[in-house]
Amino acid sequence: MEDQPLRPVAALVLAAGGGRRLGGRPKALLRYRDRPLVEHAVGVVRAGGCGPVTVVLGAAREQVRAEARLPECRLVDNPDWESGMGSSLRAGLAALDPGASAVLVMLVDTPGVTPAAVARLLAAHRAGSDLAAAGYQGRRGHPVLIGARHFAEAAAGATGDAGARALLAAHAAAITLVECADVAVPDDLDTPADLARWTSAP
Repeated sequence: MEDQPLRPVAALVLAAGGGRRLGGRPKALLRYRDRPLVEHAVGVVRAGGCGPVTVVLGAAREQVRAEARLPECRLVDNPDWESGMGSSLRAGLAALDPGASAVLVMLVDTPGVTPAAVARLLAAHRAGSDLAAAGYQGRRGHPVLIGARHFAEAAAGATGDAGARALLAAHAAAITLVECADVAVPDDLDTPADLARWTSAP
């Protein structure tokens, strides 16, 4: 009997934030390494091995569509982006290819996440994990991987800014924590000081 082909792991890039603490500049278009942050995030998940990439847009979504180069990405508009990350996660999950075995959820404002971290989460999934999260010295961080059988529960629990928090809390014992501190940095980019630090990094 021939081996069944591996089903792809989709990527979901949440890029709807308005950057309120950054003077209202949409996070997707913040410049990092001479390109919009959303382009960087898409490049990371692709280089890490993810298959179809879905990007959820919200703040200044028409400007993001016009200025960011996102070939072969599925772009999903979230008109409720101001209600928090939960609405973006729901919108993204609803748009996923039904053939995906799992989804890797990537936040657009975590430029320190690397392809190596993404690849480690995908390896954990291939080894049998349906829920996995990057760990940083034993603490759970981003990105996270959610197996297909959890999609409906993840969407149901995604409210406000919680994202997948309710799902992960309900299944805490089943999460594979994949140590990534040696290959990635979990810090997000929320304030002008964060932006200055990241944009001055080599």
